[in-house]
Amino acid sequence: MNQQKAFNIQEYVAICKNKKKLLAGIVAGFAVVSLAAGLVWPKTYESTTTVRTRMTPGSVTSGSALATLAGLSGAGTPTMTYVELMKSGVVLQPIIDKLDWDEDEKKFLTPDKFAKKNLTIESIKQTNIITVSAKGNTPEEAQMIADDVVNNFMHLMTDMNKDTQNTMLKFLNERVSTAKKEAEEAGKKFADYQKEHKMYEPKLQVEAQLDNLAKYDSAISQSIVDASANDAKLQSVSGQLDAMKADSEQFKINDNAVVQDIRNNIVKKEVELVGLEYKYTDEHPSVIQAKAQLKQLEDSLRNEVNAIVQSNAATMNPAQESLVKEQALAEASRAVAQAKKAALEEQRTEKEEEISKLPSEAIDYLNLEREARIKNEVYTNLVKQYEQSRIEQAMESMDIQVIDKANLPFEEKPIWPRPKLMTAVGGLVGVLVAMLYAFVEYIKRNKRLQD
Repeated sequence: MNQQKAFNIQEYVAICKNKKKLLAGIVAGFAVVSLAAGLVWPKTYESTTTVRTRMTPGSVTSGSALATLAGLSGAGTPTMTYVELMKSGVVLQPIIDKLDWDEDEKKFLTPDKFAKKNLTIESIKQTNIITVSAKGNTPEEAQMIADDVVNNFMHLMTDMNKDTQNTMLKFLNERVSTAKKEAEEAGKKFADYQKEHKMYEPKLQVEAQLDNLAKYDSAISQSIVDASANDAKLQSVSGQLDAMKADSEQFKINDNAVVQDIRNNIVKKEVELVGLEYKYTDEHPSVIQAKAQLKQLEDSLRNEVNAIVQSNAATMNPAQESLVKEQALAEASRAVAQAKKAALEEQRTEKEEEISKLPSEAIDYLNLEREARIKNEVYTNLVKQYEQSRIEQAMESMDIQVIDKANLPFEEKPIWPRPKLMTAVGGLVGVLVAMLYAFVEYIKRNKRLQD
């Protein structure tokens, strides 16, 4: 039985020398074919533009607005939200329609396929900078795609932010009108009482109580405004989520034991703080400590709501996740404001009982003044909220700013094909094929000798 002979490098080299013309021809053939392919291959050009996102606390509400459409934990940041939205159909479909490509080629081209093949959109780590690189068949086409991705996205953002803010402005405008009417009625009622009873200054005893109760009144009026503001936010965010068929209700966040516990502690701390302000000044250590503890509780509520949504949001895109967090937090904040108002009113009632022995006219004076003051504070705070929303409406259309415009690639410098590189790779492949051919000849020769 023949034993397999060990590989003999000298024999292999000898075969290579004998076949050198053929082997050289193989290498040259692969190199020439690769060069030819590099010369006739359709050219691809790349254009890049750089943009900066506006990272402000309102960004995720424009992250609310922006997020509104499709689009986003890593992706819960505004910048990552923008990256995902730039790949959405609303941004890309107009570009696809605009391309001067064969209709059969465009027929089955979806925005997702187009983004994967022709776009590279990335955010630079630890920054709010986004780079958009677009590929095209001509320098002009590549530049057009890069430009239109940014331009279409900016139009989308402007429209969405306006819609979002318009919803809130409409809600607040209606509430401001109602609050103004209520404040005017309460003021007139109070003035009529003063005129009828010729009482323009309460007794010193009532005055002292009035000053103390004013802290409760102020906190109660702020609770009303907080509830209204969160109602406005809920109406806006819920409308966006309805369009995306998502809702925080599925997580039962306000039924969560931890959330309820934190929420109850916030209400208790709010009432405790008002009680401390009833006795002390703002500089008192007890007041300062209570405010710090309240801030910690509010942060805990926000973190807990975000954690619940994030842990249950595997089926949502980042935009939906961001909006659901906003919706859930707004619902929790509204519940806190409503509970706070009820608790403060209960506490205030107890304080009022302390002055129940005062003359009835003085008590009526106190109640009428309180009602007028609360209604006026609600109206004033709502006007401030309305004006702030108008400012945000103007600013949030500027969520993104172009730093470097899309460049026009040089005609003679496509990113693909690269003839020199393809020739080198083709030559290398040719060397490998030639070596394989020589090895096959070596095997055949040894087999013949063994036979």
